[in-house]
Amino acid sequence: MSLLDGCPDQFLYCAMPYRVLLRVAVVLCVLTGVWQSIGCGSKGPQYPEEHARYVRLDRAVEALRHAYVHRDLSAMEALMLPSDSLDRMISEASKDFQQFVDISLDFSIERVLIEGDQIDVFFHWQGQWKHSSADASVRDRGHGMLRWIGVQSPLLSDVGGDLPFGMAVRHTVPRTQPSGAS
Repeated sequence: MSLLDGCPDQFLYCAMPYRVLLRVAVVLCVLTGVWQSIGCGSKGPQYPEEHARYVRLDRAVEALRHAYVHRDLSAMEALMLPSDSLDRMISEASKDFQQFVDISLDFSIERVLIEGDQIDVFFHWQGQWKHSSADASVRDRGHGMLRWIGVQSPLLSDVGGDLPFGMAVRHTVPRTQPSGAS
């Protein structure tokens, strides 16, 4: 037996356990990765009570937007506590419903500040109001604040900033005088 014949036998003998161990290690790594990815997908929120509160708040803000777009004053009033500023907002929304045929409005919540039962929602809005299908639409956008109170069922208690309600008052079209009138 030559010296060269001895090396391949030792190499093959040493390499066989190495290959088996390598395959086992690769399979274990793949299985571990699959197992971890299955486990991470079922994780819930870390603070379920706070998460549920944010969900209720998001639904309340969406319900206010939906009621305004669908011209439903009673649904808007159902989300509010009685106050002068909110009565003024309802009055302005009512004027919008009388003047505009079609209203489209989008809200984008920028920040939520919670202090006890009081929740301040700062949001960006943009919308389009049409007098009739043939008329050009009024487009506007702005930033506002909605102050909600409550934990289980938030109610609107105050507003601030530039709100979308009241476009009929903001964008009045001046009536033209007849040319013979003085």
